[in-house]
Amino acid sequence: MSDTASQQPGTTPDLITADLVIADLVAADKGDATRQLADTLVAAGRVTDRERFLADVAAREEQMATGIPGGIGLPHARSEAVTVPSLAVGRVVSGERVDFGAPDGPANLVFLIAAPTTGESDHLTILAALARKLVHASFRQSLLEAPDAASVASTVLREVYGR
Repeated sequence: MSDTASQQPGTTPDLITADLVIADLVAADKGDATRQLADTLVAAGRVTDRERFLADVAAREEQMATGIPGGIGLPHARSEAVTVPSLAVGRVVSGERVDFGAPDGPANLVFLIAAPTTGESDHLTILAALARKLVHASFRQSLLEAPDAASVASTVLREVYGR
């Protein structure tokens, strides 16, 4: 059962749940990593059209690389295919890396932010809150050392969003 299914009727699901985390991501490149994370959003009912969403992410990526220092890939987009603001996380398998164009090299953590087109402030709020935590090596390390997908999701919710 999806973690989003446990939400009370009429409430907004958490931004991230265990079913939106790939704890052992193996990806050939950033496009492959983004596709795999987008698939978790589709499976959870948070993205209605995978190809449209991926096209929106790719268009955003063309404007500027989304890799940030510290081994982070941060692809993101506002899209009509997104039903609710969401965050999918991929923890790249130990020893592997995925290049998102960061100045210090490839990523071992990938955060795919998906926001509805009507949620400009949602998109920016998610991005800003996450970026503030990602500058801390201890936060990144806690995600890399989390034992499973549920721990990754709960760490993000607690540390970034105070839940």
